[in-house]
Amino acid sequence: MDKCTICPHKCMIDRTKNFGRCKAGNKIEIGGVSLHKFEEPCISGENGSGTIFFSKCNLNCVFCQNYEISNLGNGRKIEVEELANIMLKEQENKAENINLVSPTIYADKIIEAIKIAKLNGLNIPIIYNTNGYESIETLKSLEGFIDVYLPDLKYYYEEIALKYSNIKNYFEIATNAIKEMYRQVGVPHFNEKGMIIKGLIIRHLVLPNNLENTKKVLEWIKENIDKDVYVSVMTQYFPTYKANEYSEINRKLTKEEYQEIEDYIYKLDIQNGYMQDYSDENEEQYVPKWDY
Repeated sequence: MDKCTICPHKCMIDRTKNFGRCKAGNKIEIGGVSLHKFEEPCISGENGSGTIFFSKCNLNCVFCQNYEISNLGNGRKIEVEELANIMLKEQENKAENINLVSPTIYADKIIEAIKIAKLNGLNIPIIYNTNGYESIETLKSLEGFIDVYLPDLKYYYEEIALKYSNIKNYFEIATNAIKEMYRQVGVPHFNEKGMIIKGLIIRHLVLPNNLENTKKVLEWIKENIDKDVYVSVMTQYFPTYKANEYSEINRKLTKEEYQEIEDYIYKLDIQNGYMQDYSDENEEQYVPKWDY
């Protein structure tokens, strides 16, 4: 990776010698591994999703719930072979799937790890859990290795993408990426236990005081992707990391905001997916404890 073009930044940095725009070097870094039980029901199931959280990120979201590893960069360096062994260990622990969280900047090495793991008996679905800011070329290199794509579609409006994630052209890039993901895996398919084994689920996190953004995102999905695709509308937002510097997002959703988005989903007649229940609980309990 002497001239990195793995994500849309195409920063052309030699990651064997320097850090890229994502602050990652040439080694895989992970922040934690767990049997995660707080994903969508068709992903977590009874046993939990075999989740591998990668450190560093090609976005800089001011409200990131995983900021300790994504923005602060905490984590542990591992080799490709160890990543393959982690996948196999998660399968031994009865994980429903392998869930690669924020994998983009290590995609080339993840492919090599998957090859090794499959040669040694890995046979559960592999999920690519991404912020949506993906290169089409990188996604094409992943074809055949990924069973389930789980992208965010965070922003419709460019000004808030730039404000909250320091990113340009997010909507155009993410929507083109989602179309490529859909081309590869199509609508969700499930096994006899109701667990997803292949397909696309599009996630969206609702931000307080940004309901028009959410509505526009939902409209795009309705108008551009198959009616049988699944949409996961997340209402778990709570202010963390640098969100307190932005007064409009320095709080959780109100019940009224939640209801407005729920009503809009029905208005659009989006057929399949999930919407988290409204809760007054402290959502921080769902953030993993980073063990590096």
